[in-house]
This record gives sequence, structure tokens and C-alpha cells, in this order.
Amino acid sequence: MGLSQQGKIILALLIALAVAVGFIVFDKYAEAKQKEQLDILQQGFQLGYQQAILQIMQQALTCQQVPLFAGNQTLSLVAVGCLQQG
Repeated sequence: MGLSQQGKIILALLIALAVAVGFIVFDKYAEAKQKEQLDILQQGFQLGYQQAILQIMQQALTCQQVPLFAGNQTLSLVAVGCLQQG
């Protein structure tokens, strides 16, 4: 009992459809996973920036110079309120 020519074509189309749907689902899953990882990375950067700013502010409030380094440049930061006291 074999399949007719039309049955074979329908079976081949169903298999092709299943493969295409599987590929699309996998692609969307991978895309969502990548977006999730990018969001986590961006949150980490944002938290790092916030922590760095807070540490600089806390050090500056001690009325001592806070050295800042960027590449080969250095800048000493002093809180303006500390300059007005002295």
C-alpha cells in the first residue's frame, strides 16, 4: 500500500513546513536569549557607572583630592563646598 503522487507531495510539504517552523522557532528563541543577555549586560554597565559615581562623590565629600584617571590623563577632583570652607 503505497502513497499516491499527491500524498507524497503533501507529505514532503508538511515535512518542509515542520522544518521551516522549527527553524523560525529556534531563531526567535536565540534572538530572545541574546536580547536577554544584552539587557543584563546593559544593567551591569549602568550599575557600574552608578557605583563609580557614588564612590567618587563619597571620596570628594571627605574634602580631600580625588584623583581621576582616563587613559594617560589624570585629574584631581575637589568638592567646591570644601574650597569655600577653607
